[in-house]
Amino acid sequence: MATFTDIISSHPKVLVDFHATWCGPCKTLAPILSQVKTELGDDLKLIKIDIDKNQALASKLNVRSVPTMLFFEDGKQKWRQSGVIPAQEILNKVR
Repeated sequence: MATFTDIISSHPKVLVDFHATWCGPCKTLAPILSQVKTELGDDLKLIKIDIDKNQALASKLNVRSVPTMLFFEDGKQKWRQSGVIPAQEILNKVR
């Protein structure tokens, strides 16, 4: 099984969405992230991580609320955002 470091290093641009199945704002963000992925295609790898199934990782990365997005470029964290934001704002950050 790949480690988190392997995953964020596997592509030049990786957007990680920490979410939970019970989280209303996470459900609102899901189609926004789909739109971002559709627009960027292979230029962005989108990873969804359920915090209830990955509590140790969420804790290690100091994820205290959901949804929380972390953007990594070349394996380094470049941006972090908690809450729901418009697709265009996400696109501006990851381009």
